[in-house]
Amino acid sequence: MTPRAYQQVDVFTRIPYLGNALGVVMDGSGLSDEEMQAFARWTNLSETTFLLPPSPAAAAQGADYRVRIFTPADELPFAGHPTLGSCHAWLQAGGTPKAAGTIVQECAKGLVKLKRDSSRLAFAAPSLQRSTPDSALIAEVAAALGLRTEQIRAAQWLDNGPVWLGLLLDSMDTVLDLRPDHSALKGLARGIGVAGMDSAPEAPDLIVRSNREARAFGGSSSSSAATLDDTPSIEVRFFADDIGVTEDPVTGSFNASLAQWLIADGIAPARYVAAQGTCIGRAGRVFIEQDAHGQVWVGGDSVTCIEGKVTL
Repeated sequence: MTPRAYQQVDVFTRIPYLGNALGVVMDGSGLSDEEMQAFARWTNLSETTFLLPPSPAAAAQGADYRVRIFTPADELPFAGHPTLGSCHAWLQAGGTPKAAGTIVQECAKGLVKLKRDSSRLAFAAPSLQRSTPDSALIAEVAAALGLRTEQIRAAQWLDNGPVWLGLLLDSMDTVLDLRPDHSALKGLARGIGVAGMDSAPEAPDLIVRSNREARAFGGSSSSSAATLDDTPSIEVRFFADDIGVTEDPVTGSFNASLAQWLIADGIAPARYVAAQGTCIGRAGRVFIEQDAHGQVWVGGDSVTCIEGKVTL
């Protein structure tokens, strides 16, 4: 066993202990899959990552480092808060990107670009595939969450590496008032994310794909939700009992796919702030922005809370 540099980073917050904790083993070289999984199980964090040199093929495409991402139960091809937190740790440890202002991460999903604006990092949301879930499944999920079916405005399977079930509810308060039956949720989906915005559409048939010009709601008041501070216009919660996470403090991968869905369908403006973790004593803030090329960026602050060594 070897002493290895280790950081524990709080992600999607600028105030320590109010975001989502991430364990980062700064050099995972020589560790087997089983050893990585065992350590992630031991930390009992929603995710633990291991940094490695990029593969030759990825390095040729500009990758700066490779990351492997583990929950207490298994490995993920991509996840948002581990992407931001791992990049934060890599930079803090002296990592220098090949291209100024841009960091390229290799993960099982592929290459993910990050950019740094002032002290905040943001990652480019990976490509998304989505589909409509079966109505019988939605009824089961609604019952497990304690929802009436009419409180669900829309639902989608969201696949950007991990596959999550996303529900759009009728208000932010409905999201905050959920009292899920976790035993009933288990087995329904690998992860279930719910979001509510007080300006959400009145009914599912009003949710239609918008054209490019309408995605930012033009200059209407609905697009003026605060994006320059931490004031949220969307409330998010995420439940993943099947991978050992009862309620995730802040879920970057779900917020990424949620943003791509809601912006593409004209439900959310091109810039907004999402809150997550409120019901479990956290204050996560996710900064969403779609650029002029249609790329959705998912940003958040990170702060290192623990720095030292682990023996692995």
